[in-house]
Amino acid sequence: MIVTGPSGDRSALSEISARILEGVAAGMSSRQLASRIGMSHQGVDYHIGVLLRILRVPNRTALVSRAYQLGILSTDCWPPRVTAEHQHCPSRRRRA
Repeated sequence: MIVTGPSGDRSALSEISARILEGVAAGMSSRQLASRIGMSHQGVDYHIGVLLRILRVPNRTALVSRAYQLGILSTDCWPPRVTAEHQHCPSRRRRA
């Protein structure tokens, strides 16, 4: 997924970062995300830190807000999903 930050810089986000962003937007904790994705909660926290830096926001709440503002997250579904144009792999299968 390619994301343009607030200052216009473009950064590529991995598939795992997209899944983590969706989980954060759904209100999941780092431990819940770690269990769902199959990594340590420290690994999840690392990816969240990367997302915070890319989007230049101070916390998880601002991260979700900025992701919606930039159109990264879809506003028409729950749980939140990364929009098709921001997906790294368009053929990615989603859980129902």
